[in-house]
Amino acid sequence: MSVRFGVDLGGTKTELLALEGSREVYRKRVSTPATEGYAAIIRCLRDLVTEAETELGLRGTVGVGTPGAIGPATGRLKNANTTALNGKAFDRDLSDALGRPVRLANDANCFALSEASDGAGAGADVVFGVIVGTGTGAGVVVHGRVLAGPNAIAGEWGHMPLPWPRPGELPGPSCYCGLRGCVETWLSGPGLARDHEAATGERLEGADLAERASAGDADAQATLDRHADRFARSLAVVLNVLDPDVVVLGGGVSKLTHLYAAIPARWGAYVFSDVVRTRLVPAKHGDSSGVRGAAWLWSIAEAARL
Repeated sequence: MSVRFGVDLGGTKTELLALEGSREVYRKRVSTPATEGYAAIIRCLRDLVTEAETELGLRGTVGVGTPGAIGPATGRLKNANTTALNGKAFDRDLSDALGRPVRLANDANCFALSEASDGAGAGADVVFGVIVGTGTGAGVVVHGRVLAGPNAIAGEWGHMPLPWPRPGELPGPSCYCGLRGCVETWLSGPGLARDHEAATGERLEGADLAERASAGDADAQATLDRHADRFARSLAVVLNVLDPDVVVLGGGVSKLTHLYAAIPARWGAYVFSDVVRTRLVPAKHGDSSGVRGAAWLWSIAEAARL
C-alpha cells in the first residue's frame, strides 16, 4: 500500500497531508522558514515527508502547491510571494532532496483539482475552480487533468479587465500587476470593502456587509448587488470561452452565501446562449482543498505503482 502526499507551501505556514485513496490518513502543519532562506525551505519539506513516511510506514508520491509557477522559459519558479523561491529550480531541487520525482502546481490549480477529483465538481468534465479572498485566482481542470497552458497562466482570471464596464467603473482601481481595473480589484475581499467605502465613506468587510444587508441596510445591499453583477459579468466571459460544467468557489468571499443565487440570476444576460446549465457551487473541502489538490497531482494508480 502507498499514499499520496500533498504539500501546501504558504508564506507563513506549510501543511502536509497524506491521502490513502480519497481518505485522509495524516496531516501536519509547521511554520514556513521563509526568512531562513531557500535551503531551509527544501529541508523543511524533506523533513515533513520523511517524518510522515516513518510514522505511517508507507512511501508516497509527492505533489506541492506553490504560490507561483515554474516558468516555461527558465524551468525556475516565478511569481512566488515567498521570494526565496523565485528563480530557483524548485521542483528539481526538491526531487533531489526526496529521491523521487515531485509535481508542482500553483495553489489555484490545486484547489480546482481537489474539487474536480472528489469535491463539489466530482464527475464533471470541465471544472473552473475560483479562489476569491485577499486576491482572485482560478484553475481549470479538464477530464481530471489540470490545464496549465504553454505560458503556465491558464485560469489567471483575476488579471483580465472587468467585462462590460459601466461608466463609473473606468479606468478602475490600480492593481499590483501594474494595470488598472482587473477583476481582482473588484471581486476580492479588499475590493468589495473598497467599493463600499467609496460609495458610503464606511469601510466594512464582506461578512459585515451581508449582516447589514439582511437587517435592511440599503447601502450594504447596493454594494452586494454591484459586487454580484460584477462577479456575473466576469464569470460570463469564462462561460463564453470555456463553457465549464461547474464553477466552484473557494476563499473568504465564497462564504457570502447569497452569491450562489445572485450570480446565476445575473450571468444569463451576458452569456452567449439561450440557456445556462453551468452550476455555481461552494467548495466541498473548503480550506483543505489546496493541500488535497497537491496530493491529487498524482493519481491513485500512479501511487500504487511505487
